[in-house]
Amino acid sequence: MPEVSSVPVLTIDGPSGSGKGTISALVAAKLGWRLLDSGALYRAVGYAAGMAGLDLSDVDAVTRCAEQTKIRFRAAPDSAGTRVWVNGHDATDELRTETAGAAASAIASIPTVRQALVQLQLGFRKLPGLVADGRDMGTVIFPDARFKVFLTASAAERAKRRYKQLKEKGLSVTLGGLQREIEARDSRDASRAVAPLKAAEDALLVDTTGMRIEDVVAKVLAVVQP
Repeated sequence: MPEVSSVPVLTIDGPSGSGKGTISALVAAKLGWRLLDSGALYRAVGYAAGMAGLDLSDVDAVTRCAEQTKIRFRAAPDSAGTRVWVNGHDATDELRTETAGAAASAIASIPTVRQALVQLQLGFRKLPGLVADGRDMGTVIFPDARFKVFLTASAAERAKRRYKQLKEKGLSVTLGGLQREIEARDSRDASRAVAPLKAAEDALLVDTTGMRIEDVVAKVLAVVQP
C-alpha cells in the first residue's frame, strides 16, 4: 500500500464561474485520475440542510447534518459528467442552482462543518492521482500537493457563463442579478475568517477570461506534464 503522501494531487482552486469544474473534469479524464468536486460536497450539505428545514445559522444542527449526510459521486451513463447523490437522491440538478451555491458559501464559513468534511475530502487521495477542485484545495486541504493551479475570470465573464448555463436549463435569471450575486459571493468568500478564498503561493495563476476551454485544459495539463 503506497504512502498517501506519494499519491500525486493537482489542486484547481478559484471563484465561482472561473471554469474550474469543467476544467477539473476534463483534466482528470485526460490524466485518468480521480476527481474531487469539493464544492459539490458543501452544496450537498446545504441541500440536505434545506430539505430538512434547518436554519443555516444553527451551527450545531448544520454540523450534525454535515456529519450524517451521505454523498456519492457517480459517472453519468450518457457521459454528461458526474452525478451527485445526496441521501439516496440524485440531486445533481438542484446542486447547480444559485440557491445551492449560496447555501454552500454560507455553511462553508462554519469551522465545525468544514472539519466534518475534511476527512471525507482527504479520502479521495488514491492512486493513480487526484484532481481536487475547490476554493481551498491548495491552501488548506492539500497544502502539500505537487501541482497547484488557481483559475480566475472577470465577474462579468463569469456572470455571462452562468447566465448561459441557467437559461439553457429554462431558468429565469438576469445577467445583472447574477453578476451582483457573484461579486457578493466573491467578497464573502475572500473575507471569511476560515479558509478564505485565495491562491496558494506556489499555484499557477490562470485568467480564463476570453480563453477557449481546450486552451485552459492544455495550460493546466502542462503543469503536470510539462
